[in-house]
Amino acid sequence: MKPSRFDSTVLTLCFAFLYIPIIILVIYSFNASKLVTVWGGFSLEWYRVMWSNEGLMDAAWVTARVGVLSATLGTVLGTLAALALNRFPRFPGRMAFTGMIYAPLVMPEVITGLSLLLLFVAMNVDRGFWTVTIAHTTFTMCYVAIIVQSRLLTFDRSLEEAALDLGCPPVKTFFRITLPLILPAIVSGWMLAFTLSLDDLVIASFTTGPGATTLPIKIYSQVRLGVTPEINAVCTILIGLVTIGVIIASITTKRNEARRIRDEHAAIRGAG
Repeated sequence: MKPSRFDSTVLTLCFAFLYIPIIILVIYSFNASKLVTVWGGFSLEWYRVMWSNEGLMDAAWVTARVGVLSATLGTVLGTLAALALNRFPRFPGRMAFTGMIYAPLVMPEVITGLSLLLLFVAMNVDRGFWTVTIAHTTFTMCYVAIIVQSRLLTFDRSLEEAALDLGCPPVKTFFRITLPLILPAIVSGWMLAFTLSLDDLVIASFTTGPGATTLPIKIYSQVRLGVTPEINAVCTILIGLVTIGVIIASITTKRNEARRIRDEHAAIRGAG
């Protein structure tokens, strides 16, 4: 059904409200003027200044390491949690386990950050890189679990059963049959977990320590003193990285899905 003019207008206004400020930020990152509200011509000066800012680059390196590590750990744990919830519909403590997996989705980030802070203080753990990584892993794994579990709900178990009947060990069956079929969901979950870690400010501010300042915290501390074109340059690079990651994830997912459909059709023709 073709959308009405009212629906199209509302949708256009919503997208404009979301993306026009981002476009303006990207344009003004190439501004030659020190004043972010006055256009002074095209220049790459602020990108050079950004690369020479050691504090900003150190924060970016910490953010990248935390993002990759926490996204990887969160993806592994979230995938295992999704498999447990899907393959074992009844086990002692399932309700409590499900609640703990889904709790970070609805719990305010300030509560999660404060709770983790109190936990680290009670355990007498020095806050730094690893505490931020643990915190990000904790709240990103639930998103991965939901994405992978939604894929497992439509998963054809007969493929696994056929492999097991033919003598394939369970572990080999998982890596040869199950994992390739749910890989698009796992990749999507990893990308979402990495983006959430890259974007987080609240939880990181509670769990960080000396030498582990993330890029959002660094940007926030500088913006409080005034927005500079240098910050616009940093944000533009972040937007570019996230955009490239989304494109890569989308292409990978489509290719894997097309290959899965092609393999299923080949198997059906072979059986016929």
